[in-house]
Amino acid sequence: MNYILTTQCTDDVGLIAKITNLCFEHNLNITRNNEFVDKAGARFFMRTELTGQPSDNFLNQLRQQLPNGADVALHNNEKTKLVLLATKEAHCLGGALLKQFEQALNIEILAVVANYPDLEPLVKGFGVPFHCVSHDGLSREQHDKVTGDLVASYHPDLIGLAKYMRILSPDFVARFNKKIINIHHSFLPAFIGAKPYHQAFERGVKIIGATAHFVNDELDEGPIIVQNVTQVSHADTAQAMAKMGRDVEKTVFCKALQLASEHKVFINGNKTVVFN
Repeated sequence: MNYILTTQCTDDVGLIAKITNLCFEHNLNITRNNEFVDKAGARFFMRTELTGQPSDNFLNQLRQQLPNGADVALHNNEKTKLVLLATKEAHCLGGALLKQFEQALNIEILAVVANYPDLEPLVKGFGVPFHCVSHDGLSREQHDKVTGDLVASYHPDLIGLAKYMRILSPDFVARFNKKIINIHHSFLPAFIGAKPYHQAFERGVKIIGATAHFVNDELDEGPIIVQNVTQVSHADTAQAMAKMGRDVEKTVFCKALQLASEHKVFINGNKTVVFN
């Protein structure tokens, strides 16, 4: 069997030796290992790919050898369960659906939930359940409660905001803490909020980009996972920039889903450690 062991804890002397020696004692073969120490925060992060069959008490033994409060987990070959939220734009949603169809990502899209019905034909074409939860007549909190209950019924590991054009309530964010990945149509921290390509056009930028990040209570301020850019010129209109930007958004969103599904992303305060 193949496993991925993820470890994060307070930094200390001999952590790598303690982890690898215990793997040896349990007859587990290490096929790949990545580690990082955040010296300023005194935090240790490690991702270890293993083969073998760990015993039931492996993780308990590991916790006993690590500093108090260590966060350790052992992941098997199961696909990461994902629910996607969308509105009307198809490119990021379609990109993720196509990647799943091609089996290019370690994900299983359990359902798509949208606040408009426009994308239902696209989603059902891939054989994925589609739910429309209209926001008409509902407050943001009421709509998020209904949407959250529906999402929770699928028990997802991650929630992807595939151009979901609504600001989530604090209750929704707290309910799915550290599980929500958003794609923002800008190279954060520049051009936060609405109409970033118009902001970029007015500023006369020479590159535009996209950012995938975890969601927290601050608008577009969560820990960044992936960013990428493409070049533009003075001749490009805001509409042309938006068209080019959609390709970048789709690529960045799918890359973030890939990294998260392969357990290569660790949240470190308001930053991330990414073993890419």
